[in-house]
Amino acid sequence: MAMLKDGKVVIVGGSSGIGLGVAQAVVAADAHVVIVGRSAAKLELAQRTLDAGSRVSAIAADMTNEQDVARTLSDVGSFDHLVSTAGTPPPGYPIGDTDMEVVRGFVDNKLVGAVLLAKHAVRTLKVGGSMTFTSGINKDRPPVPGGAVVSAVAGSFSYFARALALELAPMRVNIVSPGWVDTPMWDELVGEAKSAFFAEMAPRLPARKIATPADVAPAYIHLMESEFTTGETIRIDGGHNLI
Repeated sequence: MAMLKDGKVVIVGGSSGIGLGVAQAVVAADAHVVIVGRSAAKLELAQRTLDAGSRVSAIAADMTNEQDVARTLSDVGSFDHLVSTAGTPPPGYPIGDTDMEVVRGFVDNKLVGAVLLAKHAVRTLKVGGSMTFTSGINKDRPPVPGGAVVSAVAGSFSYFARALALELAPMRVNIVSPGWVDTPMWDELVGEAKSAFFAEMAPRLPARKIATPADVAPAYIHLMESEFTTGETIRIDGGHNLI
């Protein structure tokens, strides 16, 4: 088991939500963290929240832009682990009403962004290090109607990791698949209805609660530290996939 202490972890999407929760867990493990996101203001707030001095740095970049990805990872230099939790609200159109520009933007953000990260991370990620990407419950329980695109994209990550784990060995590549997590994205999706929505859903889950970022962060820590885990998709969804 490789401990994170004094290592360097790059977290794309680390300014809020699950990414910030993972960053907090990394800091608690006495490692250095580089948080990456589009918004300089959110990154500044996240740095204040993490409150770990020189062990936290931030880079503003758009992970759908290859020049930004290349610049970011070049600036980071040698590092131990890559985590990506970046995402945008998924398209929810019934297939007959699909807005293809929205779909292309979503695919670029989630899947193409992951490919770009992997392409450039291999140049400075240490041998024996890891990449951990994020899929989600929609691959197992797609919303109907309107879940076809997000289910296809989320489901593709497991196969992406399996192939990369073979290609990049002994670097490790894994996926975390959360269920519903109380993050700012839900405020964008349902606004003021979020509390009532969560109150209705939580009792249905075997875990009897909606996750917080702190609830799912340990899965990412495990995958970074477990030297014998690669090509895997780890569910941490409170049993959501069972119902």
